[in-house]
Amino acid sequence: MSELSVNHLLGIKYLNKNDINLIFETADHFKEVINRSIKKVPSLRDITIANIFFENSTRTKLSFELAEKRLSADVINFSASQSSVKKGETLIDTVNNILSMKVDMVVMRHPNPGAGVFLSKHVKAAIVNAGDGAHEHPTQALLDSYSIREKLGDVGGKNVVIVGDILHSRVALSNILALKLQGANVKVCGPKTLIPKHIESLGVTVETDLRKALNWCDVANMLRVQNERMDISYFPSTREYTQQFGVNKALLQSLDKEIVIMHPGPINRGVEITSDVADSNQSIILDQVENGVAVRMAVLYLLASKIK
Repeated sequence: MSELSVNHLLGIKYLNKNDINLIFETADHFKEVINRSIKKVPSLRDITIANIFFENSTRTKLSFELAEKRLSADVINFSASQSSVKKGETLIDTVNNILSMKVDMVVMRHPNPGAGVFLSKHVKAAIVNAGDGAHEHPTQALLDSYSIREKLGDVGGKNVVIVGDILHSRVALSNILALKLQGANVKVCGPKTLIPKHIESLGVTVETDLRKALNWCDVANMLRVQNERMDISYFPSTREYTQQFGVNKALLQSLDKEIVIMHPGPINRGVEITSDVADSNQSIILDQVENGVAVRMAVLYLLASKIK
């Protein structure tokens, strides 16, 4: 069996194309498993995984937890917002306490970029980055690419536009890296204030006209406006943002072709996309959620096979 080139999943930037292909082939297998009547496999029966979330998360945490349980792992959930971290405990202390419980893997979300890398250098467990600040969110990018591959047959050569708050989005950076690695063409589209200054250095182009971007693309990945990450106002009002960068059914139907609509969730319905777009047959948002479990199962399984 081929194996991953890495011992942790810290970011897409540490992966190569073979890693991505291996994760997707493994996810194909697990997708069959989760659609069977008996959804569990004993693959990680003797592995203990700690989910450590220093930031609130519902969907990612549930998706990882479901993936872990489908693989028969023992799971410890640790919500740092309700714990000793509030009393001043450091990241290292928290993790060492958890590792003294003999944990094999840690799935961590943290507000500081690079927290997973820092951790991987100080603890023996395999680390999966479930989002570090506005930096990376590798499993989200993997499940997004996997969903495109499932819908369109391949990611290579496809035109993908990422629309919205690129500046604060870890999903955007991980997606750009993953899509470029697989040979897709990538544009970003949004208000100029929400596009990072040197984004072109990643090999993407910037388009500020949404209609032009949509006419160009095969897939539009609509990002959530992250009000909680904004310390200043980056655009005049939500209404104005929606008028310029929101997608509704009329806009979709006026395009030259039928495009695929994605969203990493949670959706601000009526802001990035309207309900009739989110629930339309052009949307693969619910497929992304289902694929998220299969892709996370694949990542956990492949990393666990490297634990000595």
